[in-house]
Amino acid sequence: MSSTETETDYELHERIETVADATAERDELVTLSVPADDSLGSARERVETEHASADYIDSDEASTHLTDALERVRRTLHEYEELPDNGLVVYAGVLGGDITDFVFDDLPSPVEDEVFVQSNEFDTDPLDVAADDAPTYGLLVVERGGAVLGWLEDDRVVLEETHDSDVMGKTRAGGQSEGRFERERERQAEEFYDTVADAAARTFLDDPSATASSAEAEELREQKRSANGESDDTTDTDDDSRIDGLLVGGTTVTAEQFLEEADLDHRLEERLVGPFSVEYASEQGLRQLVENAEDHLEDAQHARAREALERFFTELQADGEGETEATYGREEVDRALEFDAVETLLVAETLDVEEIRELEERVTDAGGECLVVSTGFEAGQRLEQAFGGVAALLRFPIE
Repeated sequence: MSSTETETDYELHERIETVADATAERDELVTLSVPADDSLGSARERVETEHASADYIDSDEASTHLTDALERVRRTLHEYEELPDNGLVVYAGVLGGDITDFVFDDLPSPVEDEVFVQSNEFDTDPLDVAADDAPTYGLLVVERGGAVLGWLEDDRVVLEETHDSDVMGKTRAGGQSEGRFERERERQAEEFYDTVADAAARTFLDDPSATASSAEAEELREQKRSANGESDDTTDTDDDSRIDGLLVGGTTVTAEQFLEEADLDHRLEERLVGPFSVEYASEQGLRQLVENAEDHLEDAQHARAREALERFFTELQADGEGETEATYGREEVDRALEFDAVETLLVAETLDVEEIRELEERVTDAGGECLVVSTGFEAGQRLEQAFGGVAALLRFPIE
């Protein structure tokens, strides 16, 4: 199936998972990705050359499978007069004894890399653009001895940079009074916190003013406002942020002190999540931060579905026969769809993808919405186990 057909985000990710799970015993699976600014003719030429070579040495089952895969890719390319707007990604190979292909020609963002490989598995890197709508979190762990910044992209923790601290330890130098020592130690800590805050702005904000000193930053923002015809009192928008949330961790005292005392850019303050208890300002600490924030991240991911499910459960408890604006079970939901009464359709992710697609098309055609609910949390499991995986919030009660 080509992704030019009407396809939901859920189905797209299901197809990507199918591609990622495919394996062969030998290097006989073909991946081809062509960015939109590349030449379709050049891509065809590469495949034709490889196909001719494989056909020439066709001597065993493995090479026959490779030849079949290349032939399928070759035929697919000849179906296009020009490359799709965001490029083209084609997978082909013999899976379960049958030649199979997966064609992605309507991805949500442009294909970035040119790839042409034969391997025992498909290369799904070109499909990373399909996950562009997934939340991206900035990670920051701060201790008096150092700090570390990184990213959480999908389930990957990526280390960005580390910072060492010159803050003095708790043992004071000889001859120093305790009060003066503590004041100096706090001053060093505040300076370090501001250094970390500046690093966070540079890393997580797509804004040149984030790399400048406070005075320079204000001057740059002033220039930006003037160029855009904005008044001096215009506030910054959130468009400069590269993250959906900033997870902050450290020992409880240090992390809270950092958030209180650091001159953190307000656009990052608006996205703060935490603080969470983390022991080390290191790559290991970043992973611990993500683990400790897991419940929050899951809550955010399931927020819409959770809210709709809570409303569904509440409606079921409504007094008066026939007065509830909720229903469940495939037959009852079908009946509600026939009356165009469904406002929000709730379906468990464990249902067959074709069934999900059919239900979604029916509800969206009637102006409603469909939420595919994960069964990875309690309410989602209840939907699957107690209500057959299909439920609906209604615009009006059905007698």
